[in-house]
Amino acid sequence: MAYLRLLLLPFSVLYGFAVWVRNRCYDWGWFRSRSFNHPVIVVGNLAVGGTGKSPMTEYLLRLLHEHYTVATLSRGYGRKTRGFFEVSPLDTAADCGDEPLQFKRKFPHVTVTVGEDRVNGVRRLIQSGKEVVVLDDAFQHRALKPGLAILLFDYQRMKRPKWLLPAGDYRDWFSERRRADVMIVTKMPGTATEQDKADIRRMLRSKHRDIPVLFSKIGYGAIVPLFPGEEREGITLTAQVSVLLVTGIANPAPLRGYLATRAGDVVQLSYPDHHQYTKADIRNMINRFEAIANPHKLIITTEKDAQRLLMPELSGALVTLPIYVVPIHPLFDGKEEEFFRQLVLTYCARVLGS
Repeated sequence: MAYLRLLLLPFSVLYGFAVWVRNRCYDWGWFRSRSFNHPVIVVGNLAVGGTGKSPMTEYLLRLLHEHYTVATLSRGYGRKTRGFFEVSPLDTAADCGDEPLQFKRKFPHVTVTVGEDRVNGVRRLIQSGKEVVVLDDAFQHRALKPGLAILLFDYQRMKRPKWLLPAGDYRDWFSERRRADVMIVTKMPGTATEQDKADIRRMLRSKHRDIPVLFSKIGYGAIVPLFPGEEREGITLTAQVSVLLVTGIANPAPLRGYLATRAGDVVQLSYPDHHQYTKADIRNMINRFEAIANPHKLIITTEKDAQRLLMPELSGALVTLPIYVVPIHPLFDGKEEEFFRQLVLTYCARVLGS
């Protein structure tokens, strides 16, 4: 596979040139980049998928909702609608995308919106009285100039070549990290050493300015039933339980590794990121689950996948199954978390004059 991707390098050169020209047009003022007099925070990455943008966005929503009226704006990847609108808990993933729906169901008092035009979306949110806007996956949206840019990198990818699409995984030049205000390396394994962190800091160092580099791990919450029911509450994973792991995310490896340390065995059913489940997928899931001989068995999925599995045309066939969801969140060490919290809160207070 690696050799086949080498054949795509000429296309990466063309793609990279187009991206470079576009970035310079914004840097040199030939294209307009709009800023706002309210706090606008962007969470993004340079590579495609799998760096933990959604958990980081949720972290910010928890932090900011205690102090400000906050809204989040996403493109709504995978939705079948267009334009700007506010997400309701009763919407489906087809209406607004899985991640915005996840945000709304977890934070019902936060305004969650989707829209392709980020500048228009932010303008409308500020006009409606929102004090802080958090944008999920908008680092490459150069028409909008954020006040605070949070750039994420997956630890496992740090030592891989930084090739651009389609030969590599990067959708923007690695050098564009210089536009970030803070960089966070996510999914740090427990085996990572201080030397590993020092090596990464050197790799990420920008010659243009000193940008803080922080590190976070994946924190896993207790599993919760996809379909509420008293008989399903309080279930825990043990070595006697077998798990069918169903995912449609960019990188399910960390979750599988986590479950492997807590369950007896893990069978994986993996689909591409943002996979739109079909009735055939549900039949396959049921067949795979029934094929597990252990009577003590569960189906485990992610919060993002849960939004797509709850589509009305699919959920009826799943409601009797023991399906559970694993919540995740970023974990910093004490000093780095305090630094990050103060960075975000100080920025918002400064812009709002509070």
